[in-house]
Amino acid sequence: MEKFDRSYLEMASVWARNSYCKRRQVGALLVRDRMIISDGYNGTPSGFENICEDENGVTKPYVLHAEANAITKVAKSGNSSQGSTLYVTASPCLECAKLIIQSGIRRVVYRDEYRITDGIDLLRRAGVEVEQVEDE
Repeated sequence: MEKFDRSYLEMASVWARNSYCKRRQVGALLVRDRMIISDGYNGTPSGFENICEDENGVTKPYVLHAEANAITKVAKSGNSSQGSTLYVTASPCLECAKLIIQSGIRRVVYRDEYRITDGIDLLRRAGVEVEQVEDE
């Protein structure tokens, strides 16, 4: 574990509170050379209503995950995520894992393990360093 891992995860937790989602609030930070180059939290795309769940409490299919928001935000800025570390409050799903691999992120640090581990398994298979850091 690197010296700042807990601090960045804590910051991602704070960032998660910006999410309008009721079922689960997830936050993500992209860090390279100890600089935060992007951030994200789960929510609806820009211009949509800030309601993540339907009337039955089911997450709407177009809700973006925190990782996807952080990755697309850094891409939009013209910056590069190559060689960066992603700090995320929940382990990435399979779809986000694909984005992480393709965007050149070399390391993922997460707090909460999701019941489905497909994303983590794929990241490891691709050679991305993955580490869970639990709350103290």
